[in-house]
Parts: sequence; structure tokens; C-alpha cells
Amino acid sequence: MRQTEKRPKSVPIAKQVQLALAALEALSTQRDLENLARFGITAKGALGVSMAKIQKLAKTLGRDHELACALWETECYEARLLTAYVAEPARVTPAQMDRWCKDFDNWAVCDTLCFHLFDRVPHAWGKIRKYCKLRPEFVKRTAFALMASIAGHDKHAGDDVFLEGLSLIERAADDERNFVKKAVSWALRRIGRRNRTLHRASVELAARLATSSDSTERWIGRDAHKELTSALVERAIRAKAAGEKTLASTKRTAKGAPKRKAVARASSG
Repeated sequence: MRQTEKRPKSVPIAKQVQLALAALEALSTQRDLENLARFGITAKGALGVSMAKIQKLAKTLGRDHELACALWETECYEARLLTAYVAEPARVTPAQMDRWCKDFDNWAVCDTLCFHLFDRVPHAWGKIRKYCKLRPEFVKRTAFALMASIAGHDKHAGDDVFLEGLSLIERAADDERNFVKKAVSWALRRIGRRNRTLHRASVELAARLATSSDSTERWIGRDAHKELTSALVERAIRAKAAGEKTLASTKRTAKGAPKRKAVARASSG
């Protein structure tokens, strides 16, 4: 079944969930289950299914929001990962984001939903502003994992929203909890890779944090500064700047072309 197709409406949601769970169980292996601990993932109801297999199963299921909601309610770790690929972004409400976010109990579910679902909903930035002020570790991580995801995926957003994001990063940079500080660093590094303006602002923030008296701020600052000032990233930023300059020049030329033609016709007349 292709991803855009719907399953027959005659199949009850409960049966669809049962079939999806059976498919996940059939794909599980002891090795994948043991790998969870190796990656620092503590998850209840885990079966042991690799992300690649979950994504492949999701393609056969397609987008179906009712099924996604029902999969989430099973509390099965892999079923909740599957939700990220089955839910319909346009139908994810602010209240639903809040409910699911409160259920996050490991970084993998948090990051998967941010990276493959939440960053596609229209109210994502509103939730970032809200979650970064809340205390629960994985709720706060969601704010910055979502910020990092949008920074990497949204090619059309302007700089202003990301400059605001840098302010939110600076305010949260003293949170020493492992899964928060790593997400804060991730967001800073992803914003700094967008373009020359944001790269400059991100490097300045990273340098400021790196000299802080707070150990967590120093860790985040040094981590981000090392990456953002690397030769690889700086080459990429220069290439983006050159590409943007060429595109702008091409647009100006295209915009001015009709006028030149009009002048030529007037002269020949």
C-alpha cells in the first residue's frame, strides 16, 4: 500500500492497531532490544525493532491520524515511534502536542516526533516558546529538539525567528540535565549552519557561553563553537552565501530584463 493511500474504512481502528503491533513484534530482534540500553534509551513496552524497519512499516501504513492516535495510546515504545510517521501534521492540535509531550520518557521518542512530525505543524514555534519555560526534562528537551529540527528542515523561515531562538538558547544554557543541555547545543549548532548571518550570531553566542563561569554554559559554548568554527562548516557557510548571492543576482536580472527589452523596442521605433 502506497503512503498516500488509505486503508479500507471497514477495518476498525482497534483491528488496525492489532495488526500494526503484530507487524512490529514480527520485526523485533533481541539484538535491537539490547541496543536500547547501549543508546541510553529506557522505554517501557519495548519490543526491539530498528528505526529502519519502523520507517519501512510506516510506508505501508500511510498517513492516518486516527490510527496514529490509537498507536500512541498503546504505550508501546515502537508504536509511539511509528506515530511520528503515521500522524497527519495538519491534524496535530496544540492540545495533542501537549499530551504527547507529557508522555515523553526518553530522548528517542522525543526527537523522532520532533524531527518527523512536530516540526511540520503550523504552531511549532508557539510550543517552543512554551516548552522552554517548563521544568520536566523531556518537555524542555522538546523545545530545543524541535528548534533544531526546524532549523534543519524549514528552508523558508526568516532569520528573525531563529535570532529569537538564540535568545531562548542563552536563557536555557545553564540547565545541567543531560538531555536538556545536549538539545540546547544541538539547536545552537543547527541554527548556526543556516546562513552567514545566523552563523555569525551563533558563533558569538557560543564564544560568550564558552567563557561563562557556569560549567554547563561552558560545555554548550565549547561544543557549539568547535563545530561552528570548523573548516567544514565555514566552507559550507561560504558556499551558501555564494549561492544566495548568485540567486539574488539572477532574480534581479530576470526582473530587469523586460524593462531593457521595452527600451530596445522604443529605441528601434
